[in-house]
Amino acid sequence: MKAGRNNQKKLVFYLIWVLFIFTGIASADDGKAESGDTTIILMKLLKAVEDYDYDNFVADGSAVFKAGITKQMFEGVCAQLSPRMKKGYDKTYLGRLNQQGCHVYLWKLQFNDAKDDILAKLVLKDGGLAGFWLQ
Repeated sequence: MKAGRNNQKKLVFYLIWVLFIFTGIASADDGKAESGDTTIILMKLLKAVEDYDYDNFVADGSAVFKAGITKQMFEGVCAQLSPRMKKGYDKTYLGRLNQQGCHVYLWKLQFNDAKDDILAKLVLKDGGLAGFWLQ
């Protein structure tokens, strides 16, 4: 039982390493404050996780993205996070990093259940979404 629980935790903390590129989403911030555009992207992805909405989660993704996270993998993450999200959470923008030609946006997700916080990491490159992690 413990091994299964550890695998589920790994799924939540390490699985959503989703690498993909798509067009149509641009970031217009200067890196000093949270951008409305990046918040919209983040909230769309988080809402899809909360609602077990795989189709919406991958809607803007390329074939590489869709191959990178299967519906089964996605549902495993949802099973871990959705119940916590439905009880409420706050997001706090932590800042932006420049890494390997990408803009990396970080948020702290603090849940009302007072259990572990999650780091949300959104990566944009060339005006498109290049990655998303929940750790």
